Amino acid sequence: MSRTFQPPPALRPQDRVAVVAPASGFEREAFEAGFALIAQRYRAEYGAGLFERQRYLAGGDARRLTELQAALADPGIRAVFCVRGGYGATRLLAQLAPQAPQGPPKPLVGFSDITALHLWLQAYGRISLHGPVLTQLPRLAPATWTRLFALLESAQPAAPLTGTATYVGGTAEGPLLGGNLSVVTRLLGTPFMPRLDGAVLLLEDQGERPYRLDRMWTHLRLAGVFTRVRGIALGSFSSCEEPGASYTSAEVLRELAQSEGLPCAAGFPIGHGDVNEPVPLGVRVRLEADTARLSFLEPAAALSPAAAP
Repeated sequence: MSRTFQPPPALRPQDRVAVVAPASGFEREAFEAGFALIAQRYRAEYGAGLFERQRYLAGGDARRLTELQAALADPGIRAVFCVRGGYGATRLLAQLAPQAPQGPPKPLVGFSDITALHLWLQAYGRISLHGPVLTQLPRLAPATWTRLFALLESAQPAAPLTGTATYVGGTAEGPLLGGNLSVVTRLLGTPFMPRLDGAVLLLEDQGERPYRLDRMWTHLRLAGVFTRVRGIALGSFSSCEEPGASYTSAEVLRELAQSEGLPCAAGFPIGHGDVNEPVPLGVRVRLEADTARLSFLEPAAALSPAAAP
């Protein structure tokens, strides 16, 4: 498994992009609104089986796996957008790995359960985009769409993001890895987890009460994660409060972070909240926890020879 993260070629308007549903099923209306947004800029396409349902999944494992593999392997497809998270991506990992991703590097866009696919891609040195899924995109501000398209199309580093709180001061640099806390913990001890040595760890979640956050964080600690990473960037932890409790999820997370002693800032606009700014995973970042600033030191995409001036 690689520690060199390869940026995909930058997209251009009207490039072909694929829309896939590797996890849960979704509402057609939300899909149509999100698809219309990306179809205004790219030639977006999807397979006939995209709207299938099997219990809580967007069709059976074979359908979802074949769809994802075809989108990744097709050299004419320049990016892959996931429709929804939820659950189901981890079910595909045994068939996706241990072989490296097929086809040329290309950005995969999504978050939440899609963290499983991000981690698999980073294990093989691929940069991907932790960002809105298609069904979330229409609910977000146009500025987020602009940032997403810039990440896909520009060979310049992303604009920095600012959090709301310092949990532990200090500065850390390294590749940005991680994503949804629940999914990250589920992959510990499996062959699908990238090496975290020297990384800045990104974590976010939704709907997990404070004791569950504590349990998952403790799992990371017991697995030795915090002895390997250099810093921690916390995104949104929405709907994570215990009803009637005298403490908050933020207080619990602050205490947990302080026990690690690593630079840690919280409140970055990343995840399940009202704002979900896209960020590239695998690129080198600088976390300045004292000012809650996350700077991106490398671009998420590279100019292809044909596009270079």
